[in-house]
Amino acid sequence: MGELDRVFIVLPAYNAARTLEWTVNEIPPAYRGNLVLVDDASTDDTVGVARRLGLSVIRHEHNRGYGGNQKTCYRAALEAGAEIVIMLHPDHQYDARLIPDLVEPLQRAEADAAFGSRMLGGRPMEGGMPRWKYNANIFLTALANAVFGRYLTEIHSGFRAYTATYLNTIRFEDNRDDFVFDTEIIAQGMVAGLFFKEVPIETRYFPEASSITFGRGVAYGFGVLSVLLRYLLHTHGILKDQRLMPRTVSGRQR
Repeated sequence: MGELDRVFIVLPAYNAARTLEWTVNEIPPAYRGNLVLVDDASTDDTVGVARRLGLSVIRHEHNRGYGGNQKTCYRAALEAGAEIVIMLHPDHQYDARLIPDLVEPLQRAEADAAFGSRMLGGRPMEGGMPRWKYNANIFLTALANAVFGRYLTEIHSGFRAYTATYLNTIRFEDNRDDFVFDTEIIAQGMVAGLFFKEVPIETRYFPEASSITFGRGVAYGFGVLSVLLRYLLHTHGILKDQRLMPRTVSGRQR
């Protein structure tokens, strides 16, 4: 088998019919062998576009939320034999041409997960990120770094890659079904002693790209705070949280 035969790209989709083809066309051809789209009960023709493009499609009959969508994505990829799983939003906000940059440190066993970082990209607001979102990103990431005792430039990116070891070590199925899933899966990796790498990316903000509203952003922020509190209580032995406990302990404590 080639080194990319077990690299899977999963696309958690909701009403992505207008942007899906743009996203797929940016994926480097060598990485298009295993593309899995999970449609979260879209009301547009996302499924039809995905099938026309030759993607493997899984459809939720009822909307399960962003986190619930990711659970199906990762479960399907692992069951198909994936060794590396890349999450790429199909709204064309992230530059899929950078997928090799995410995969390389995992293939070299330098990290268990790789995240695209808009902050490392250096121009998040020039790409159209609203100021309130930029400020919230900075604040929540700084707070998370203080809690985790590790340094990341961004914890909110939707452009990520995980090894099968990472996904099999943590209890991602126990996470919430909303946007806080992305923070929970980081907290679980921190508890398990898994290692993270970041690569610089830039993002696009335009009408067709999905973007969380201010109201949902506030709810998400409080959700992140709740995850950090759970992490502190768990790691200080005050209140153990089964969701944060790894299935197996990584041999690479860093």
